[in-house]
Amino acid sequence: MTTRGGTAAVPSAAGGAQPRRVLWIRSAVVIALVIGVLYLVEAFDAAADNRLDDDGIHPRDTDRWWGILTSPFLHAGFDHLTSNAVPAAVLGFLLLLARRFVITTLVVWAFSGIGVFLFGPATSVTIGASGIIFGWLAFLLVRGLFNRSPAQIGIGVLLLLVYGSVLWGVLPGQPQVSWQAHLFGAVGGVVAAWALAGRDRRRRAAAPSPLVEPRR
Repeated sequence: MTTRGGTAAVPSAAGGAQPRRVLWIRSAVVIALVIGVLYLVEAFDAAADNRLDDDGIHPRDTDRWWGILTSPFLHAGFDHLTSNAVPAAVLGFLLLLARRFVITTLVVWAFSGIGVFLFGPATSVTIGASGIIFGWLAFLLVRGLFNRSPAQIGIGVLLLLVYGSVLWGVLPGQPQVSWQAHLFGAVGGVVAAWALAGRDRRRRAAAPSPLVEPRR
């Protein structure tokens, strides 16, 4: 719409603030629910003498392929869960703000789980959400590069400063740690960022200008 006299109409700042506030609140609630579900599952597992811990990924055991689906919900005790829950809350919240939570999580989940299933040690059982967390981190680190967005690149640099040291977890050498889950999860995050970048750029190009051309 335009105003009389040929001046352009500028959107109200208050009108833009309300949707952002709703998005922040909704993102915080959703990631809190996700983390809460993980703690409920772990509480149930602890009450059941940790019987669920065997329901993780059994590499190359085709009768237990479904461990790919259950593994991220299971943890080796509350210490293991809490070490994952803190970065999961931060990174998941940022993904929700970016409106890329669901599709990125599905891609990372598939890459991490299938990677462990194919290349994990034969006698191991892999549980935990760290593969997905590595994928979320990788997505947020490289998303700005693919999108050519200075703001997203800045967020990636900040995350690199805070969490960059954990990226060593994609390399073998730490006992009782599935570097395969971390590596393939990170690969999945990069693939998701690359696949979604074109869509994000097209969306920005198609978005109307905040200033409407005045009527001549």
